[in-house]
Amino acid sequence: MSVIFGKWMNTLPTVMAVGGLGAFCTVVGGFWYFATPKFFEVGYMPHQPSLTEAQLREIADKKLGTPGEEFPGFSHQIHAGKLGMDCRYCHTKIEKSAEANIPNVATCFGCHAETHVDEQVVGDAKVHIIRAAYLANESVQWLRVHKLPDFVRNFPHNVHLKSGVSCFSCHGQITAMPVVYQHEPLSMGWCLDCHRETPTSPEKHLVPPDKITQLMTVEDHFSKVQAGQAGDFAGFDARKLYDTLKLNPPTNCGACHF
Repeated sequence: MSVIFGKWMNTLPTVMAVGGLGAFCTVVGGFWYFATPKFFEVGYMPHQPSLTEAQLREIADKKLGTPGEEFPGFSHQIHAGKLGMDCRYCHTKIEKSAEANIPNVATCFGCHAETHVDEQVVGDAKVHIIRAAYLANESVQWLRVHKLPDFVRNFPHNVHLKSGVSCFSCHGQITAMPVVYQHEPLSMGWCLDCHRETPTSPEKHLVPPDKITQLMTVEDHFSKVQAGQAGDFAGFDARKLYDTLKLNPPTNCGACHF
């Protein structure tokens, strides 16, 4: 028997185990890398709205940087930052609906019609996507940035805002983003961390509900709170606000998966 099965056979189980583990890790890693949609990843940043291949090539060739200034596109930095537009001017139902809505073309055209803007500052080349869509009675092809997996069946956007969770907490400093990108992972662990910490430290996550869209102030407020200083909202007591909520932030599976 020893002639048929030499001593080298003693290493075969080890080699097979190591090889099997390597193959398993390769399959899992490959599937994670190639099969995970980009919009599940921090940093996902599509140009808004959807542009043609020719427009995208022009942007890359000319190394253009700011949509709405250097090429046709939408810039939150200009609208929400420079112009100071409130989030709710475009996203009108975020406090009423479980789903956060995007603006229809009529909302955009209300500001960008030919007679409503200074053509020397905002020429047709910068906003022709809006005007063409409005005249053709078509929707603007916005690309969704923040998307939860389909198995998350219950995420009520309005409930979070009414509870004092600012847009800043999930979306980051939108007013400073020329092109909006996914700032937080929006993973189950990330959500649970917030739900578990809020009951004991509500000051780290809640702001006055009427201040949720004041992103610069909210960012400064949280920075001071994290440093152990008084926040920017004088007289605001996050504990009192939390105690008025009807339900504790849920951590059970059925709250989101049902």
